[in-house]
Amino acid sequence: MRARIKWIENVSFLAQSETGHAVLMDGAPAAGGQNLGPRPMEMVLMGTGGCTAFDVVAILKKGRADIVDCEVQLEAERADTDPKVFTRIHMHFVVKGRQLKHEQVKRAIELSAEKYCSASIMLAKTANITHDFEIVEL
Repeated sequence: MRARIKWIENVSFLAQSETGHAVLMDGAPAAGGQNLGPRPMEMVLMGTGGCTAFDVVAILKKGRADIVDCEVQLEAERADTDPKVFTRIHMHFVVKGRQLKHEQVKRAIELSAEKYCSASIMLAKTANITHDFEIVEL
């Protein structure tokens, strides 16, 4: 996997993936940023949410669950001193569908957390990661 990060100005950077996608990252105004895009650590948190959501949806679909929507709300805390790593991350899953089974959703989330989600497994080296979920019946 490759990526390219190009400095634009001040603390703004254009990140480009090898698949041709790009996103603008910017620092906080207090650090000289213009608030033009997410902060790099916000990207890490969002990427982790995307990684686990991808897993949960794939696992539930493979299990023939009638899933219609999946949202992951993440809340994180970082260390006060450098390096300001994530120290706590809580993931709240909202899974919508028809006749979804509590145990099936729970197991999909556990499999993502323990086996498949590279991002959350990597971040678990410094952060206490917890999760819970709710099922919305349609």
